[in-house]
Parts: sequence; structure tokens; C-alpha cells
Amino acid sequence: MSQAPLIIDPPGTADACVILLHGLGADRFDFVPVVEALNLPAGHGIRFVFPQAPTRRVTINNGFPMPCWYDILGMSPARVINDAHMSESAALVRQLVEAQIAQGIAERRIILAGFSQGGAVVLHAMLEGELRIGGLAALSTYGPTVPELVGRQGADAPKLDLFFAHGRHDDVLPISMGREAHDQLQAAGHRTEWHEYPMGHEVCPSEVADIREWLTQRLAQ
Repeated sequence: MSQAPLIIDPPGTADACVILLHGLGADRFDFVPVVEALNLPAGHGIRFVFPQAPTRRVTINNGFPMPCWYDILGMSPARVINDAHMSESAALVRQLVEAQIAQGIAERRIILAGFSQGGAVVLHAMLEGELRIGGLAALSTYGPTVPELVGRQGADAPKLDLFFAHGRHDDVLPISMGREAHDQLQAAGHRTEWHEYPMGHEVCPSEVADIREWLTQRLAQ
């Protein structure tokens, strides 16, 4: 059973929401410092929701238990994942979106974001649920289920604003894996941005600045 999400409300009334999923082995507190680093304008009205992945045994890590959104069964030739876990995690994301809508946040003012494994989950949730949200930020991630889900979609599926960011020196998820997901979604008609940075599997200040600009544009009143 996963823990309740960590929620950071704005100083005033929330009229937008960012739901951000951490990566493998991290927790819901991992990206809290990024909220302060974004240096959002006063009165921004953005609620941040940080869900916590359940602890599972991870096959590629010799079965060691750690927080993860889905088990990774193999590394090559491509990542082999536990599809049931992916579906469960994506369903949780959609439930969080629905909960924000129930609290009065318009769907178009909800942003999904995820780092590494968390990014793969939000991409899956967006495509499978055909969500009509304000956008999605895919950070140092990849799209193990993107080709299959894009192939299922009809011409009327929503096309979203997608922000991709990746480190050129990422030795956990090679930049080619992130670029492949970006290109597949761009070809499917989504409005994509590609950003790369001289970093590894992490987040850097220039990336945070780019996220801030993209986020404020998406959620401008």
C-alpha cells in the first residue's frame, strides 16, 4: 500500500495543479526543493501533488525492495517491465487528476510531470486515458509503452504540450531513449519541446529555469 501523496498548496486559492512522480528508489519528498527553486511569482495558485510509489522488489536490482512504480524485469535489448504494475500506477495518476477536478481545478489547468520511471508512468497515463490536461513534463525518462498506446489512438485523441528534458551524460537512461519517446509523440501530433543539458541522470538549474518558463506559459491566466 502506497502512502498518501504529499501536497504543497499555494499561499492563496489553488486554481492549477502539478502532479509530479519521482523516480525509482526515491520518494515523494525528492522534488520538493524544486518547488522553491522554480521561484514562481507570488499568487501563482499552483498546487503541487507528489505521490509516493509503493515499495516493491525490483528484479534488476537482485530483488531488493525499494519504492518503484513498476518492476523492471530486464535491461536489454530494451527495458522489460511489469505491465500490471504500469497499469496500476497509471490508474493512480488518473485518479489523482480526477480528484483535483472534483476539487474544482479545471482539467486544462492540470500538469503531469515525472522523472525517470515516474515520467514513463505519466506518459502512459496520459495516452491510455486520453487526458485533456494542460501539458506534461517528461524529465530524464523514456516511453516503454508509448509505441503501443500511440498505435491504438484515433484521430480525435487529444494533442498536448509536452516538455522533454534529458542529460547528455545520462548513464541510467541514455539520452537516445528519451529522444525516441519524444520523436514518437511528436510524430503522433503532440506539440513537443526537446531540451538537453550537460548533466547525468539528475536535474540542473538551467533545466529548472526552462521548466519554470514552460510551466508559467501553460498556466498563464
